Amino acid sequence: MLESLYKNKKTGRFDVLFYLITLVFLILGARLFYLQIIEGGYYQAKAEGNRLRMVTMTAARGIMYDRNGQILVGSRPAYTVSIMPSGKDVAPEEVTKLAGYLNKPAAEIQKKISDNKDGYEPIRIATDVPMDVVTNIEEHSHELPGISIDVEPLRYYPYNTMASQLFGYVGEVSEEELAEIKQENPNTLVGAGTILGRSGLESMYDDVLRGVDGGKQLEVDATGRPVEEVERKNTIPGSDIHLTIDVNLQKAAEEAVRNQIDQLRAQGIPAQGAAVVALDPNTGAVLAMVSSPEFNPNWFSLGITTAQWNQLNNDKNHPFDNKVISGEYPPGSPFKIVTGVAALDLKKVTPEEQIFDSGRHWLIDKRNAEGEALGWLDFNTALAKSDNVYFYEMGNRVGIENIDKYAKYFGLGEKTGIKLYGEAAGNLASPEYKRKVFDQDWYLGETFDAAIGQSFTLVTPIQMAVLLSQVANGGIRYQPYVVSRVDNKDGTPAEIFGPKKLGVLPVPKNVMDLVRNGLRDVTAEGGTAGDIFKGFPISVAGKTGTAENAHGQDHGWFVAYAPYDKPRIVVVALVEQGSFGAGSAGPIVRDILAAFFNVQKAKLVNGSSNGTNRTNTTNSTRVIEENN
Repeated sequence: MLESLYKNKKTGRFDVLFYLITLVFLILGARLFYLQIIEGGYYQAKAEGNRLRMVTMTAARGIMYDRNGQILVGSRPAYTVSIMPSGKDVAPEEVTKLAGYLNKPAAEIQKKISDNKDGYEPIRIATDVPMDVVTNIEEHSHELPGISIDVEPLRYYPYNTMASQLFGYVGEVSEEELAEIKQENPNTLVGAGTILGRSGLESMYDDVLRGVDGGKQLEVDATGRPVEEVERKNTIPGSDIHLTIDVNLQKAAEEAVRNQIDQLRAQGIPAQGAAVVALDPNTGAVLAMVSSPEFNPNWFSLGITTAQWNQLNNDKNHPFDNKVISGEYPPGSPFKIVTGVAALDLKKVTPEEQIFDSGRHWLIDKRNAEGEALGWLDFNTALAKSDNVYFYEMGNRVGIENIDKYAKYFGLGEKTGIKLYGEAAGNLASPEYKRKVFDQDWYLGETFDAAIGQSFTLVTPIQMAVLLSQVANGGIRYQPYVVSRVDNKDGTPAEIFGPKKLGVLPVPKNVMDLVRNGLRDVTAEGGTAGDIFKGFPISVAGKTGTAENAHGQDHGWFVAYAPYDKPRIVVVALVEQGSFGAGSAGPIVRDILAAFFNVQKAKLVNGSSNGTNRTNTTNSTRVIEENN
């Protein structure tokens, strides 16, 4: 009986053990089923992610050409040094060695690695690495596991700062931007590492210029060192665009601005910056565009440093602003064109009527600069000598409402429509504006100010170029444009842009002829720009201007077109805090016209250049002779 009990007890223990073992195997089998079947795809992908790396290949952006087929903006091959993340910390001695080869702070490299070590994409450490450095790293690659060197297209601006605000710059998409883009468009081709246009034409035409990035799948070992390429998806380059810019004229304009600002500063005139634009008055095509000071967009392509960013961002003269389209300034005396057209067209004055300038207006104590008194003046002489008293009286006769009406005929107070981000609309002085902003009544003295381009009126240099183009071409207002053609991927034209007529000036030809005659005499002997254009072989019509500036010295304007009888080019120059227009902006316009018409500069001679109200700030002009 005892033996029977023992056997039963022993059998019961084996049963329990059997059930326990069976339960363990069931649990293990269930776990194995869960890991291999249910979560198999996840862990397989994770394993592949540890073994394989997808390396993004950046597509080359489209090229920007000038009107004659010269490359203005392109791309060039550049070596890039990256490190494959392995999920582990990189040994400090490896970071130190790499920093020494690249001549970079080790802390900067370590931060990049630490910020991205949990990802699978290669961490870009340096861009545009010189060949000798690449060779050195390759020779010591056994000491630097996970380091890879690739050749990528680097956005390149061969002329450095030239037209930097017009061309713009590029930068890599940020994580925040990428998330926002994908939220707006889940099917977007933008991914990590994609280069985007940040400003100027790079931004405006980003969808055209940006190609489609590719990639290559690499197998890596446990240290992250690439072993072999598994698969590749080729990039698709972006499309090219052709600009209306003439690179030689652009160079001449940049040089003219640079030389003149240096000269003004040497004379003690602050001259903080400048805005210059040249248009074809018969089409609206932009031939040159300068905004000073500039910046170097190559800094952004290479990865801008903190010092470089602070230098640009803290510059009080705003190098990022395209002042040609966004700078708003009082128009000064070039606005007398508007006031004169209104007075003649409304028959408030005849061309022959003489008005006496005693140095001040007889109704309100508004004077000429320096208190000059020019005596009896008709319309032509008053415009050529930029007499304030005469145009005060024109404002008195015409009234602010009609001044505004004719200003709108010329397109002032609204954007020109140029296809660039950041264009400003300017402003027109009016009783309504003053009431709305200041809740004050309008006075006659403010009409006098508005008549000579002061008061609350603000214009952009591109608006002034469009205004003068209408004077030059007989009254047609064209929309200015800077891109003439967009190509398909194969180089054939995808879209062609040309002149776009926005309106016609409702003013008779005889009135405009009187204005043109006055502008021609501005550059003749006795005119406010007579000394500037003395000896110039091409007939030029122009207008000087000095705009009061509440924040410093006056701004200087000069606007011109040539030849007078058959205009081919309009040039507008604005020098911030440059003082009188003839002395500050006039030489810039003259040098640009000299370049356009292939006129050679001769030796410097002493002379005098009259300002807006026949006052000069510089005692030297350049005599220009035809290049034989």
